[in-house]
Amino acid sequence: MGLSEMTIAIIEEVVIVMASMAASALVIWRLIPFLKRVNASQTILEDAPERHMKKSGTPTMGGIGIITGIVFGSAVAVIFTGFSADLAVCAMTVVVFGAIGFLDDYTKIAKKRNLGLTAKQKLALQCVIALLISLYYVFIAGHGTEIVIPFVFKVVDIGYFIIPYFMFIIVAMVNAVNLADGLDGLAGSVSASMSLFWPPLVLIAASATTELQPLFAGVLAESVPMLPLAITGACLGFLLFNRYPAKIFMGDTGSLALGGGMAVAAIMTHTELFLPVAGLVFVLEALSDILQVASYKLRGGKRLFRMAPLHHHFELGGWSERKVVNIFAGVTIALSLICVILSAALAPQGMGIFLWV
Repeated sequence: MGLSEMTIAIIEEVVIVMASMAASALVIWRLIPFLKRVNASQTILEDAPERHMKKSGTPTMGGIGIITGIVFGSAVAVIFTGFSADLAVCAMTVVVFGAIGFLDDYTKIAKKRNLGLTAKQKLALQCVIALLISLYYVFIAGHGTEIVIPFVFKVVDIGYFIIPYFMFIIVAMVNAVNLADGLDGLAGSVSASMSLFWPPLVLIAASATTELQPLFAGVLAESVPMLPLAITGACLGFLLFNRYPAKIFMGDTGSLALGGGMAVAAIMTHTELFLPVAGLVFVLEALSDILQVASYKLRGGKRLFRMAPLHHHFELGGWSERKVVNIFAGVTIALSLICVILSAALAPQGMGIFLWV
């Protein structure tokens, strides 16, 4: 890609981020007074730190704005690059997972309780959507059954095991982001931090080896790397109102949409195995919750953490919400940068990002 083409590409990417941010912020700005009028407010969980009780009554379902921003940003990407079936499926995934979250949030509000759909209901719906996405990937889009090993850039064909493999990644990511959504600005800032670095990561992988270039040719043609940029912009627009002290929460509407969007974008770009590295914060949030429950049941009520998920553990250790969010977002930025730099350094054909240029 020549200098002028690269400049145009960068401008297009900036426009996508800004368009998503503007759409998200505008919708949320208008949404807050409406949600207050209809009393669509958050009910704080009893097992949250006591200081969180003052947040009760804050409007929720701000994820509607996030979803709007992502869809609008994806539409702008289509204007630049043309229609993409994979990008459309990714945007649709965001909407569908957001709809599951919306149903959960609405149930909580309508019944005035802190639990909406049951865990089994949510898991069943998530598994169905994850299965449909996996089947699309293999049988409709025809992307094959190969996975790319990070950093070494080796291709491994795992056959039809790829279907449950993808299902696990999608469902795990959706629930990990949902668990991380417990502090003002946490899920949004970590999601934005990770998503911002995904396009260059994809470009490096695409040019890492001669073997990978045919596999990634369709990825770049389908413009799926634009989705993380739309996610970044939508999260930034949301954070204008969700940073501490939050004026609105994303609710399950937003957290499920973000988790689904990031997971399917990674899958469609053959970079899903970078998720547990760049998204280590989400992994630790989910793992801390699982370990806490296991410890409580298996060790006679003994806990491993002061409170789970992990962000509450640090809160009860004396950290302020802002400190937890800033450190978690900073760790995500650092890990994402490490993924980009290390991948470029280890790419067999050299600094892959420069090969793209």
